[in-house]
Amino acid sequence: MVGVGFKQQLLPNDPSSPYKLKSMTDYSIFPKINATLNGCSALLLLTGRVLIARGKRAAHRAVMLTALATSSLFLVSYLYYHYHVGSVHFRGTGWTRPLYFTILISHTTLAVVIVPMVLMTLTRALREQFDRHRAIARWTFPLWLYVSVTGVAVYLMLYQIFI
Repeated sequence: MVGVGFKQQLLPNDPSSPYKLKSMTDYSIFPKINATLNGCSALLLLTGRVLIARGKRAAHRAVMLTALATSSLFLVSYLYYHYHVGSVHFRGTGWTRPLYFTILISHTTLAVVIVPMVLMTLTRALREQFDRHRAIARWTFPLWLYVSVTGVAVYLMLYQIFI
């Protein structure tokens, strides 16, 4: 085709394309999936903490690796969703706005901080440096739990309560 760019030929959803097709993908399930993954991570973290307190190292290891996998799946799903949907605006008013944004900002900031902490905690455990593992896990555990729980809170506020 003369005068039609390669991008237009491949992307019929492009606004300038004469072939206007509706997106066939429904992204509305992703927030529920993401909240479920966050909730599962929180439960797994609590379970892992109880198991290690009872001296059950093998079970603790399995549960914590599952928590890592669940959180990793969350991150992939979250990024995929927001890549396609963009940002979602909070619809609450009044006192709910500062509450929501306080939770969101602390959640987002700690979500960035927690990634290297989780990797360091995991590395020390896998290398059987348990004294060093415990030293950082004392910080990693509550922060990771906070991020998981506030992820569910953000979902509830954004998609369930203040709609």
